[in-house]
Amino acid sequence: MIPSEVEEIERKVGYQGVFRVLCLQMRHRRFDGGWTKVLTREVFDRGKAVAVVPYDPERDEVVLIEQFRCGAYVAGWSSWMLEIVAGIIDEGEQAEDVARREMQEETGMVLTALEPIARFMPSPGAVSETVDMYVGRVDAAAADAYAGLATEGEDIRVCRMAAQDAIDLLPTGRIDTAITLVGLQWLALHRADLRARWRQG
Repeated sequence: MIPSEVEEIERKVGYQGVFRVLCLQMRHRRFDGGWTKVLTREVFDRGKAVAVVPYDPERDEVVLIEQFRCGAYVAGWSSWMLEIVAGIIDEGEQAEDVARREMQEETGMVLTALEPIARFMPSPGAVSETVDMYVGRVDAAAADAYAGLATEGEDIRVCRMAAQDAIDLLPTGRIDTAITLVGLQWLALHRADLRARWRQG
């Protein structure tokens, strides 16, 4: 952000729970050099997240998880979504450490290697969330059938499948979360090279 290109007039917290909603009054530079009118915007201040594509290069398998998603329910979509592993990065935590913790909690597996894929914002128009995405080497045979933290109300089904079967889901509409689409599309492009490197390692 270039401070001189954005004028923030007011910022207040509209809601504070597990997450918060910020209410902003602001204007910004137009492409023609002028200024926009004063804009009112609400931002879901979601914070930082990490996501991992769990890949077993020996078996050429991917491990996905399925769980209930309240946002999908409100949108009227199927509320149980097939996803890659992901979690929130709390203040003072490193993305790699959170990736390892979430992999253990959501699948029962241990990460033995981790490579960055991308950093992106899933919905920057109204959500501040950033995602650090990785591909993680795992032993798919160690995956639990069900996982999740009971203290957080998690109920997760762990889905182990051939990597090509997971990739083949992309055009079917069965994969309908942004991070999972990004992760599996990356794997489709880089799987052969990744598998060769990790099997040698």
